Amino acid sequence: MAELIIGGARSGKSLHAERLAREAEATGARVIYVATAQAGDGEMARRVAHHRERRPAHWQTREEPLALAALLAREAGDDTCLLVDCLTLWLTNLLFAGRGAAQAEAGEALDCPLLAGEIRALVDTLPQLPGRVILVSNEVGWGIVPMERLSRLFADEQGRLNQQVAAVCGRVTLVAAGLPLVLK
Repeated sequence: MAELIIGGARSGKSLHAERLAREAEATGARVIYVATAQAGDGEMARRVAHHRERRPAHWQTREEPLALAALLAREAGDDTCLLVDCLTLWLTNLLFAGRGAAQAEAGEALDCPLLAGEIRALVDTLPQLPGRVILVSNEVGWGIVPMERLSRLFADEQGRLNQQVAAVCGRVTLVAAGLPLVLK
């Protein structure tokens, strides 16, 4: 089963996902942590290190900034729990690796085959995967509409991504102030 865990920044969504992965491990599943972050600067390197220090050292880690669906298809198994942290950074990676970010900054309509193709691949792959998949994503659309074009595009695309992934997941949980609320 695939589960989406959403919430705001520092809401406790990653901690909740890690608790679920530990519970899966207690029933005999091996845990693979799928990291989408790229430590491009000191701040991000510290964030990555914090997440790494918090999780058990024996969990396997796979780093995949772009081809997430392909990695999940390779690693999934009946005895496996895949924890993906997070879809928000994955979306950012896709926007900048493709033409999406440049198009937004130029005021052009979004036409990014890399972004569209990878999201479609993820949405098509998730229902087919054996074992358990836990996906973490930020819910960014609850604040004011950003003034900057790229930020508006990102908020729109993050909302669309979360909707598509939620539609194919068997469970969706919102985490606020460290408290999980099952939505689906």
